[in-house]
Amino acid sequence: MSSASNTTTISPVGAPNRRNTELALLLFAVAIPLLAYANVGLAKHGSVPAGMLGYGLGMGGFALVAHLVVRKFAPYADPLMLPIATLLNGLGLVLIYRLDQEPSVTTPALGGPRAPGQLLWSGLAVLLFIAVIVFLKDHRILNRYTYISGAAALLLLIAPMFFPAVNGSRLWIVIPGVGSIQPGEFAKIVLAVFFSGYLMVKRDALALASRRFMGMYLPRGRDLGPILVIWAVSMGILIVETDLGSTLLYFGLFVVMLYVATERTSWIVFGLLLAGGGATVVGMTSSHVKVRINEWLDPMQGVAQGLASEAAQVRWSFGSGGVLGTGLGQGYSRLIGGIGVKSDYILATVGEELGLAGVMAVLLLYGLLVERGMRTALAARDPFGKLLAVGLSSAMAIQVFVVAGGVTGLIPLTGMTMPFLAQGGSSVVANWALVAILLRISDTARRPAPAPAPSPDSEPTQVVRL
Repeated sequence: MSSASNTTTISPVGAPNRRNTELALLLFAVAIPLLAYANVGLAKHGSVPAGMLGYGLGMGGFALVAHLVVRKFAPYADPLMLPIATLLNGLGLVLIYRLDQEPSVTTPALGGPRAPGQLLWSGLAVLLFIAVIVFLKDHRILNRYTYISGAAALLLLIAPMFFPAVNGSRLWIVIPGVGSIQPGEFAKIVLAVFFSGYLMVKRDALALASRRFMGMYLPRGRDLGPILVIWAVSMGILIVETDLGSTLLYFGLFVVMLYVATERTSWIVFGLLLAGGGATVVGMTSSHVKVRINEWLDPMQGVAQGLASEAAQVRWSFGSGGVLGTGLGQGYSRLIGGIGVKSDYILATVGEELGLAGVMAVLLLYGLLVERGMRTALAARDPFGKLLAVGLSSAMAIQVFVVAGGVTGLIPLTGMTMPFLAQGGSSVVANWALVAILLRISDTARRPAPAPAPSPDSEPTQVVRL
């Protein structure tokens, strides 16, 4: 007597890729800056800007091409990152165009109008974004170049030392025919790749503790080597290049990734102690950093003599904006003066003309972008992808904190720029590349696992995900 066994297999249904959601959000991400652009023209000249059609077609074209590339080559990527980056980039172009309408900050000595150049850099950034999505088939390929990435990062950090200082800091290298480039913006991505590969291999050794002291696990002496080296490099950058912002970014990035890899709170404590001690020593010895700290402690110095500092003008910009702002094109942030109003201090224009509500909306967009990056890290199936997503998201978060904290007076002002929002070709190109890598990791993490080969005796049953 024979009995036939009837087995049942479950065949997975592909997870929704959310590309239509992304497309719908991109429509808003293009429409909002376009309406803001029209608002600036009406406020400054009483008419819609003549280049509004070209601006709309340019932004819409960039967004559509990027969406189509993601739809084809990374169909399961996160649906929010591309619209958020597009919206922030579009708002940045509008704010730079708005400041270009002020003769006092658009003189030939300051480089003239900056919006056309920023639009060109944005186009190049989207092209790099597309290249990363198309040619980086798997983010794990980057793990092969761990130590090459470390060497490249050092070269990028050292290169500005051989070029003249600008406004007291050595942040740029000058390429004939191209202009100045800030290599530190690209170094944060390359460093994240290096830290991810290094910590993936060394995390077990770094997680070991020799003894417990005051409730903390103290790392072994020989394991302090990596963090001491990174601390020394960061302090060297701060001393030679007088770049407080980049120092906080690189060192903070390493400490955050070290904590995520080892889950040891003691690394955070040691990192804060080393950062605080080094910054204190440099602040007492470097004249440029000392000036920044003095302006932070007393932004109103010189006001009684009629010599209001940039820090004082920024405070007044935020104060005059109130909750809802004065309206785009109707503020006085031009009084801050210099090229910094379009780069370091562009958040002050947001605070004055869009008010507290506008500042919170912009910070919420950054927070959402960082959250989606961390969500990608949680969903990643491989340790390298997890660490890399955490590193890239942390780099974005630290940079936003450093810039926003400096402009609002929470910490001393640094020479960094707000990602996507501020003027700077290097910044916009590097941050679009950062988003592209996050999307590649997200696509790998969200992609459904391949279905097992069906048994010839099985009866397929489909599971519908609600």
